[in-house]
Amino acid sequence: MLTGVRVLLLGGDARQLEVIRKLCELDATVIVCGFDGLTTSLHGALQADYDEALFEEVDALLLPAVGTDDTGSIHAVFSDCEMILTEDHLSRLPKHCTVYTGMAKPYLRQLCDKRQLTIVELFDRDDVAIYNAIPTAEGALMMAIEHTDITIHGSSSMVLGFGRTGFTMARALHGLGAKVKVGVRRSEMYARAEEMGFEPIYIRDLLRHVSNIDLLFNTIPTMIVTAQIIANLPSRAVIIDLASKPGGTDFRFAEKRGIKALLAPGLPGIVAPKTAGRIMAECLSQLIMDDTIKRGNGQ
Repeated sequence: MLTGVRVLLLGGDARQLEVIRKLCELDATVIVCGFDGLTTSLHGALQADYDEALFEEVDALLLPAVGTDDTGSIHAVFSDCEMILTEDHLSRLPKHCTVYTGMAKPYLRQLCDKRQLTIVELFDRDDVAIYNAIPTAEGALMMAIEHTDITIHGSSSMVLGFGRTGFTMARALHGLGAKVKVGVRRSEMYARAEEMGFEPIYIRDLLRHVSNIDLLFNTIPTMIVTAQIIANLPSRAVIIDLASKPGGTDFRFAEKRGIKALLAPGLPGIVAPKTAGRIMAECLSQLIMDDTIKRGNGQ
């Protein structure tokens, strides 16, 4: 239980509703800003106006999937209220307060470093990333079906990267009957991909393997699908880039060549916000509980 724990949650989207529900179930005191346009229940959370005083006596500060933009602005789907996070706000937080977000841009990291506050980026955690790979793969398949005139079954598909998202993406395609090539950099990943029934290729040899690809899914957040690669893709190919912005595809050249290229970061929150919210809620509630126990033990 989180009885006596005070949580401040600022902004976000439908995923945060699941977080609020879970924390309230565990008896935390949850104060929220950025939900004034919401018509459904907040499960007992307290709505408040954005003010510096809110940050006092807070044990955990929860920010959206992307904590703030480069100027400190906090995104809030359910409000038109402008929320800018500043050093003055964070200076009000107790030293033991932990800041939680999906991923932090340099602005937020620098603020936390300056105030010597612990920041936890949930999307860096293996457990969250592995669970999130499921709605990411489902969303990518939905996009592939929408933007092609062929079935996934029998298609020639390629997944670049064999990490947490790439692994799930390749397995989903394979399960639907696609012929799947997997682009890897390391020999152990090559072996693992081959063992699982995929056709592994090394990224360095990518140019030689794209001439007959129907669907290309990129998960690598660096420029990997270059103009040279795109020039060798068949005109029917569709690129779905799942890496974080700005992705790893030369979108300008793809458009010039007439190849459909789609940047699709953050799919869990778009295609399955309830599931994505539950994933975040389970992780956050456990982290806050662990942190509370540590403080109680004087650690």
